[in-house]
Amino acid sequence: MLALNKGRYRARFAATAADVEAAQRLRTLTFRGDPEAPLDRDTFDAICDHVLVEDQRDGALVCCFRMLPLAAGSEIDRSYSAQYYELSALRDFRGPMVEMGRFCIHPDRRDADILRVAWGAMTRYVDENGVEMLFGCSSFHGTDAERYHDAFAILKERHLAPVRWLPRVKAPKVFRFAQALGLAPDARRAMLVMPPLLRTYLLMGGWVSDHAVVDTQMNTLHVFTGLEIRAIPAARKRLLRATAG
Repeated sequence: MLALNKGRYRARFAATAADVEAAQRLRTLTFRGDPEAPLDRDTFDAICDHVLVEDQRDGALVCCFRMLPLAAGSEIDRSYSAQYYELSALRDFRGPMVEMGRFCIHPDRRDADILRVAWGAMTRYVDENGVEMLFGCSSFHGTDAERYHDAFAILKERHLAPVRWLPRVKAPKVFRFAQALGLAPDARRAMLVMPPLLRTYLLMGGWVSDHAVVDTQMNTLHVFTGLEIRAIPAARKRLLRATAG
């Protein structure tokens, strides 16, 4: 069982139905902005492992995410992401994969160590299970693509998926930023609006789809994001494993 203690925070797997419900409540607060809204839950919750990051001082849940392990790309159609992206190119990926989803940090918590502990937990899981690719949907809040043009332009210029893995369009409403944008991005503005999870993926060598899905139900724009573990720079791997140790 996963158990990681670092400073103020600990990461662990959800062990009970109450743990999973706590994660759903945090997701509801983070994604809907209203703790009284209907719980953010779906059929994938039952087949995923849920990771909780808690403040050890008071036990408060400060971060959560879920993981869906796949034996190889041949199982990619089981993933949450496959609802929104045509992922047939990834069926040829031969190694173990994990979809990381519903990642969120409590909106009142600003401590960068929370994200570090979350990635430390993921790193331990990857190492212990021989995972060769992480993937998922990285979300921008809201559905107004214009406010994120600099970020999407950076993604187009530097971080598009290799052609052999490139997801194709499946969702009915998308923003094809790789076709639509030709402006020179302002890198500073791009980083200010880039979701923290996506920034971390990109620092490790991650890549994205060439379009964003407009998800009105979740009030997000999201891009498919992939990270081949062997592509992570050695120095970055050392930092991650130091956190996971």
